Amino acid sequence: MSERKVLTKYYPPDFDPSKITRQRGPKNAGPKLQTVRLMAPFSMKCTHCGEFIYKGRKFNARKETTDEKYYAIAIFRFYIRCTRCSGEITFKTDPKNMDYECERGAKRNFEPWREAKLAEETEEERLDRLEKEEAERDAMKELESKVMDAKTEMAIADALDEIRSRNARIAKAEQDGTSVDVAPPPDDADARRQKHDEEDAEAARRAFANREMPDLGEEDIDEDMVDEPIEVVATPAFSKKPKEKKDFGAALGIKKKAPAPAVSAPVKAAPAPSKLSTMLVAGYDSDDD
Repeated sequence: MSERKVLTKYYPPDFDPSKITRQRGPKNAGPKLQTVRLMAPFSMKCTHCGEFIYKGRKFNARKETTDEKYYAIAIFRFYIRCTRCSGEITFKTDPKNMDYECERGAKRNFEPWREAKLAEETEEERLDRLEKEEAERDAMKELESKVMDAKTEMAIADALDEIRSRNARIAKAEQDGTSVDVAPPPDDADARRQKHDEEDAEAARRAFANREMPDLGEEDIDEDMVDEPIEVVATPAFSKKPKEKKDFGAALGIKKKAPAPAVSAPVKAAPAPSKLSTMLVAGYDSDDD
């Protein structure tokens, strides 16, 4: 029975270590390939034989590092073979959409959720759009600033021309020996405001001058007419008469009942005084008691 761990090795009698030379094989100039074990990242249909390969099926694949990069992320390509016809199928990583992209040998099955996700605006597209809008806004802002600078330069040039002309006029007057009253430059806003006020005042004056007072039919009152007595005209008085009521019952042929005569209640005669009461009253009236 052999040992589990071999500590000594067999060297034949004719072994010559000097005859062993180190040789370097040719370098692989192509892309770097690596054999890996993976599962199918999506369901697909082979274009060679029509075999359906479901998602999650395991394959022995060759992994290739491509020269493409998404920013600083490397993109890998994988080679697998169909389980029925052994046709080569190739797909690679897609870091932009965080998914895989089928290149050749198979066709990816339709996935509704994937179509809806691709239709949405990604973060990168949104950033690109915002950068583009910002650039356009900056261009408009730059154009507006250029226009404002041009207007300011024109105003400064006009002011400088006016100052130069005034200085030349003063210098010429000093040479001739005459004095020149240098008036301050008029303010355009004040001048325009004053001109508008004058035009408004002139228009109002013309409007009131051409306006004629309407004839109200008033009479001129003399002083002699004031002393004359004024005749007072008596105003007629009107009295309100009660409106007669119409008898609609007579028009309809209804006869009214005659009112019954009022019956007076009999007046009771006072009872005659009794004899006893007469005697008591006579006794109280005498002076003898």
